[in-house]
Amino acid sequence: MSDALGFDLPWWGWILLLIGAISLVSVIVALFFPDWREKQYSGGFDAPVGSEEFMASAAAFVNVPLLRGGEATLLQNGDGFYPAMLKAIRGARDTVNFDIYIFEPDEIGRQFMDAFMERARAGVEVRLLVDAFGSLNLKRSHCRELREAGVRVEKFRPFKLLNLVRIYRRTHRRALVIDGQVGFTGGAAISKKWKGNVSNPHEWRDSMTRVTGPLVNGIQSAFANSWVYTTGEVIAGPRFYRALAPAAGICGVSVVSSPSDAQQPIRLLFWLSFSNARRRLWICNSYFIPDAHLRSAVIERARAGVDVRVLVPGNQNDAVPVQLAGRSFYDELLRAGVRIFEYSPAMMHAKTVVVDDVWSIVGSANLDERSMEINEENILGISDPAFAASIVEGVEADLQRSQEIKLEEWRKRPVWQRGLEALAKSLIEQF
Repeated sequence: MSDALGFDLPWWGWILLLIGAISLVSVIVALFFPDWREKQYSGGFDAPVGSEEFMASAAAFVNVPLLRGGEATLLQNGDGFYPAMLKAIRGARDTVNFDIYIFEPDEIGRQFMDAFMERARAGVEVRLLVDAFGSLNLKRSHCRELREAGVRVEKFRPFKLLNLVRIYRRTHRRALVIDGQVGFTGGAAISKKWKGNVSNPHEWRDSMTRVTGPLVNGIQSAFANSWVYTTGEVIAGPRFYRALAPAAGICGVSVVSSPSDAQQPIRLLFWLSFSNARRRLWICNSYFIPDAHLRSAVIERARAGVDVRVLVPGNQNDAVPVQLAGRSFYDELLRAGVRIFEYSPAMMHAKTVVVDDVWSIVGSANLDERSMEINEENILGISDPAFAASIVEGVEADLQRSQEIKLEEWRKRPVWQRGLEALAKSLIEQF
């Protein structure tokens, strides 16, 4: 056999070659194929979103408490959220806890670093947790500068040879909590590309949500979950978590997700929210590759006459393969009556959902496999008509600056584009 192939190997060489081939096939299967075929979702419950029945049923199913009281405020674009976040940090009296995926030591990052160091020197406990991959530009010198001022800065899952099989599992959370009383979460991170108010293509479109009251505890839990994993320090007690006594104000849930194959609470909360939409379902997401569960819910609602709209990035996009994979589902969604819009002026990075003008979902999660099954994420579900109205107002303005995708025109796209979409779709497990 070896002579027929044109080369000669000893028996042990053939064994090593076979082991290598098996290993290569195993790696390809592990990277590009789903672990287990999941059954399509069915059942659930039928209740108006935001109602007591919906809130109680959703909270029980994803195993989180209902959090009542406080306020939620939507902050649009860097000009809206960076000053609010910095003001809160500079006013801290006891603790600042911040878990973030991207932290760039640029002109925006320096403002946050200066605020952290000033508060640490004043005796405030400042903890900063950044993702080792997302914050590659935060060098040792920057970390040393922060630590010398008294800031506790750590990197989530730094690169090590023995942990290579796990490095793809990142923290994508956005969780900033000051004194256990004010919290911020949403889609943005710390970088100059989020600054401004989308006045040019380099200023990203995004939003953050500022909350007070018991929902702050949910954001604190997101930070504490990653912090104890990274450092071993347990963040607990009344300094960090305020009393959960019911109070006037908003009502909501907080989902902190470290997903596995069987535990995907963020996906389930999205599905329950989509499935119970009766009038309006508006979805804004920067990386929109909905799985079969979420697509089925969206399609069913559109066919039932619900106003379903999806806003995603257009040609100003930082992840073209992700966009191509998402576009592979356009035909299916458009045929069902879903309206799809691509944002034109700049990269659209917001992650918001509003249902029936009362129920909203905000936080760090994208609508893709990585957020549902791999990344550490955190989201808030908020029942409050005023907060939902602020999201709707922002989306309506965004739609005026977007291109609507029409089915007839979409089907005229060139063959090569369809081929790229098919290729990107086959790599969904990697995005």
